Amino acid sequence: MKRIAIMTCAGALTLGLAGAPAVAGPSREPVFGRATLTGFAALPALTFVPGSEPSGSLLGTTPVNGVTPPFAGQPVQGFSGIARRHDGTFDVLSDNGYGNEANSADFLLRVHRVKPDFRSKTVDVLGGFNLTDPRGFVPFTLTRQDRTLTGSDFDVESIVRTTDGTYWIGDEFGPYLLHFDRKGRLMQAPVALPGVRAPENPDLNGGEPNLAGSKGFEGMARGVDGRHLYPLLEGTVSGDPAGTLRMYEFDLRERAYTDRRWTYRLDDPSHAIGDAIAVDGDRFLVIERDNLQGDAAQVKRVYLADRRDRDGDGALDKTLVADLLDLADPRGLGGAPGTFRFPFQTIEDVVILDDRTLGVLDDNNFPFSSGRTPGRPDDNEFITVRLTRGLEADPRVYR
Repeated sequence: MKRIAIMTCAGALTLGLAGAPAVAGPSREPVFGRATLTGFAALPALTFVPGSEPSGSLLGTTPVNGVTPPFAGQPVQGFSGIARRHDGTFDVLSDNGYGNEANSADFLLRVHRVKPDFRSKTVDVLGGFNLTDPRGFVPFTLTRQDRTLTGSDFDVESIVRTTDGTYWIGDEFGPYLLHFDRKGRLMQAPVALPGVRAPENPDLNGGEPNLAGSKGFEGMARGVDGRHLYPLLEGTVSGDPAGTLRMYEFDLRERAYTDRRWTYRLDDPSHAIGDAIAVDGDRFLVIERDNLQGDAAQVKRVYLADRRDRDGDGALDKTLVADLLDLADPRGLGGAPGTFRFPFQTIEDVVILDDRTLGVLDDNNFPFSSGRTPGRPDDNEFITVRLTRGLEADPRVYR
């Protein structure tokens, strides 16, 4: 069963207008009102890592949205995961590069450290680090001899920073879980998902994949207990009902999956999820989206998903907390006052800033997506949204 409510994100630096009082619905979950845009900042699409290597050599030379590849450096783009720090900055993860394994061999996988300024509406890039495997944990042949990881090695889509300061990253090609230290160095062999293989998986050995390409771990939440991860597939495993996605539990102490598993049911099998983050021991925020952009976009939502399955239908219960295509913007922070739309094809980052405030970022698929302005590559936008009521999140969410 789906329970509907609307959620908003507000930035710590920007105050929003509260909506109408929430009214409890028959589903036992409170109903959220229309969310309000409270902060807007953007990083220009044509932002590159200073002094970085050329990239995009496999894209050809035909202009895309007015931008002609290849590029003189590594673009700061494709934000597919976010981890909050405690100093006003965020770690954001670039995905595999240019969309697939074949064209991303010269895109270096990287975590960037960014700081949004909602007063100036800008995003500063403060640095970052490439992902590498200097100790040779990856058992298959990598693209580069120096063992710097590229978008042809992994399609990294989700990131969690644990209490010890190390990072766990979800990959879609395996799918794998990857464990990195604070400098982006792989700390152990990739952890495969038992019984699930994507077409890009190097261990297929002529076997049949049971997951579509690049449909692995799009979202991953760190449990509030600090001991577990909850990776969520983007695609449906063969044999599962259409439009159902598996959420797994991974034990960080045992470095192994537990026998617990849940089902997230998409509103439509054509949809995809973009990110997931824990609210407490049972509830998660999940971005669900269609594959459209611009004026054609119809579904860009943030749901509160409860694994207790109170209606007994075998899937996480869903409550709509934010419609990202219908955010109130009375002050015109994102343009003209009225309604603000976040109309990007891929929206892949959500972070809880306080109990009524979310941060949401797009993955701009540079240079391919043009959801904001037709014919122009999308910027990396960072918005904050104010909810009409609190999430009642576990305090450990903010650690």
